[in-house]
Amino acid sequence: MTNQELLQAFRETGALLDGHFLLRSKLHSGQYFQCALLLQQMPLVERLGAALAAKFDAGTVDTVIAPAMGGLVIGQEVARQLRKRFIFVEKEEGKLVLRRGFKIAKGERILVVEDVITKGGRVQETLDIVRAHGGQVAGIAVVVDRSGGTVDFGVPMQSLGKLEVETFDPTTCPLCKQGLPLVKPGSK
Repeated sequence: MTNQELLQAFRETGALLDGHFLLRSKLHSGQYFQCALLLQQMPLVERLGAALAAKFDAGTVDTVIAPAMGGLVIGQEVARQLRKRFIFVEKEEGKLVLRRGFKIAKGERILVVEDVITKGGRVQETLDIVRAHGGQVAGIAVVVDRSGGTVDFGVPMQSLGKLEVETFDPTTCPLCKQGLPLVKPGSK
């Protein structure tokens, strides 16, 4: 899947939003990738999951993990495509944790899957959890890399699209200066 095809899918599903957005990274942006809208259609989920799964050798992955909420749908589909176990981390008192009886065995090879990254904070938290439980990171798979490829986690990362979308520091945001209302559409 090319960047152009991915952008077309976002546009066709109404998942590429224009406005003034507060990102999880605390940066502001004039565009927002609302993957929840993109991932409503199961044929599209299957296509995106297959494209991401194809970027990894199933023999090097034991388990797929995703941070909730954004990574859940695509993470589960990548795991299904690879025929691997799927687990997730979720917020507890503002931090991601491994709950619900999920376990990571020492040396277990884990593929981290996320929908969108800008600075990669949720992915980094997930990597830290995997390592703290003795797992090995097999790689990272994301639908959209908003950093344009500048985020480096020190492990192989594959994305369906590397899209450079302008972000702004809140103190110098031109959208704030224009008085546009700030919206936070993603998970909290």
